[in-house]
Amino acid sequence: MNRNSSEYFTGCLLGGAVGDAIGWPVEFADMSEIIGRFGPDGIINMVPGTGGFYEITDDTQLTLFTAEGLLRAWTMACRSGEAPDFAATVKHSYLSWLHTQGEYEVENVCTGWLLGIEGLHQRRAPGDTCLSALRKGALLETSFADNNSKGCGGIMRAAPAGLIAARIITHDIDASARLAFDIGCVTAHLTHGHPSGYFPAGVLAAIIATIIIGRSLEDAISISLEILSGRNGAEETVAAVHTAVDLWRNKEVLPSLKAIEMLGKGWSGEEALAIGLYCALVAGSDFMRGVRLAVNHSGDSDSTGSITGNILGAKLGEQAIPGDCLNQLELGDVARQVGEDLFTAFEETREWLKRYPPLKY
Repeated sequence: MNRNSSEYFTGCLLGGAVGDAIGWPVEFADMSEIIGRFGPDGIINMVPGTGGFYEITDDTQLTLFTAEGLLRAWTMACRSGEAPDFAATVKHSYLSWLHTQGEYEVENVCTGWLLGIEGLHQRRAPGDTCLSALRKGALLETSFADNNSKGCGGIMRAAPAGLIAARIITHDIDASARLAFDIGCVTAHLTHGHPSGYFPAGVLAAIIATIIIGRSLEDAISISLEILSGRNGAEETVAAVHTAVDLWRNKEVLPSLKAIEMLGKGWSGEEALAIGLYCALVAGSDFMRGVRLAVNHSGDSDSTGSITGNILGAKLGEQAIPGDCLNQLELGDVARQVGEDLFTAFEETREWLKRYPPLKY
């Protein structure tokens, strides 16, 4: 089944945003607190924030800014005929995000359209690693983080790398997956210096690209493992993926909090990847089953919900996401527009160049 149509691109971003939003109210709660607030089944419905919307967090914010940077890089490449510098352009978009958090003054930079969206100027528990790496990286010529962090802040924003790779290379599954892996790793490495911080981002991006081109989730996992295998520092990520798949195949273990706890709490990149893959595999064609399972644990609920939602949205399309989740989703219209733009990839129009202007170095 070829999913190279806009509804799967918007589904990927909106699915991630829904998973993020349902997990946000319980991100820092342990399971006993979650059960105490929401009952024995945990949190199963979206909870509106103070403005009446289902609030997104830094996970979705950074996903959108990642997409903006990738599209600006590809736009520059299409117009110039030169190879895209995804790392440099995404870094500028991340600095724009840092500005929305009140952390960085953007001067003399052509910033793109997301910076002007008031709703993105909300601070929703941004990760310390992302903040500190970008603060420091703003002052350095080198793009990559020199820390040893393997937090999940790299993988939770990686889905757009898979989507754009699937548009750049449309008919060669292996080449598209490898391009997605490389872009995912590069963008995550801007803030996370440990291999378990950036390799999981590459794996998620490769899986998204492979699903979009038309392969099953199981095939996408196998292809991503082939790309990852043998790379220095990849052992934790490889083991996490195998553990998730083996747990899904083990019919003696029912999908539950106990099963999620076998995979970790999702605070690190490889644990978040494992939980996201497991929940997406368990879900099958039931989007909400996957994201509900992904957020009900004593860990990084919004990130694991977001990753699961990205995968299932890319696999099932926007139509699989309940309308009542989307109708009140904060900045859902922005996420849908960015998803449509990732499907378009490039357009030589005034409107497009206004949204994704060439970067002024």
